[in-house]
Formats: sequence, C-alpha cells, structure tokens
Amino acid sequence: MCTSIVEIVAAEGMAKRGDEWFPLTQAVVAYDHARHAHLGDVITLDFFNTALEPGARAGVELTLESARELRAALDRAIVAADFEEAEVRGKGAPPRLVRVA
Repeated sequence: MCTSIVEIVAAEGMAKRGDEWFPLTQAVVAYDHARHAHLGDVITLDFFNTALEPGARAGVELTLESARELRAALDRAIVAADFEEAEVRGKGAPPRLVRVA
C-alpha cells in the first residue's frame, strides 16, 4: 500500500553524483516502499536541482530506525552548530551554568 507521505522543502547546498557535484534546489522526504534497498517501507531522502536534468539527484533509502538515528544526529549537530555560531560570531550565546564552590 502506498502511504502518500511526502514532504518537499527548498534546499540550498551541494550534492554529489559520480565524480561531480551539483547545487541543490529541493529536498524530498517520503515514506513508501523501498525502490532499491531490499527492505519494506523506508524513509527516502531525495536531493534535487530542478533546473538540471533528471539525473541531478542524490537519493537515500533508510529504515525507520536509521532515519530516527540520523534525525537525532542532525539535531545534535544543529544544536552544537547554533551554539558555535552564537559563540564565535557573538550572536549572544546562551549563558553557561557556572558551579560556585
């Protein structure tokens, strides 16, 4: 059964296919039958450049558990990057707790 679970967002970055990189314009996250992995239903991540030929795509199929772990890793990296940006660029990093003896 098709789930029809699809999320589409604008994306800015780069993706690699073969030996060449291409700029991204869009990312698609879906939950549906695996097309390439020998799995049941999977989370599919597709990264596109809609201005280029259909081959300008980087795709990944993940189990739900792998997708959860990836989401958690992304969340941790984003929190750390936000803190780093605030601290390094002086954007008002949140105050750190200081233990007073």
